[in-house]
Amino acid sequence: MTLDRSGSRIDHLNVAVPDLAAAVAFYEPVLASIGIAKMLEIPPDATPNQPTAMTGFGLADVKPYFWLIDGGTVGSNMHVAFTVDSRADVAAFHAAALAAGAEELLAPAVHSEYHADYFGGFVLDPHGINLEAVCHRGS
Repeated sequence: MTLDRSGSRIDHLNVAVPDLAAAVAFYEPVLASIGIAKMLEIPPDATPNQPTAMTGFGLADVKPYFWLIDGGTVGSNMHVAFTVDSRADVAAFHAAALAAGAEELLAPAVHSEYHADYFGGFVLDPHGINLEAVCHRGS
């Protein structure tokens, strides 16, 4: 029996970065490789509780759910994984990230320590965030 591993209770995630422009320049082509687009840019001080600029990414015509927040400090051991539909998508994400300046952590491969069909590729973004694309389906 194959488990459905597609669901999540996370509505959105804010990631603080020290240089928003540099982060957007990296993430825009990398996320585009798996169908995630830049959707919204919010300038600093747009609301009283939001003093810095923000850029949101998400699936077209749905909503932004991955936000980059300017002027922050990246936390230690930060890891963000994006679910994709195929192993080819994992490879495309990994290649796009390397082309955009990421450092390779783990090439796309099966990681059976998680489950038999876990196929992921890992990179380190220019700000030190461990990024992954993962497919939970078999070949």
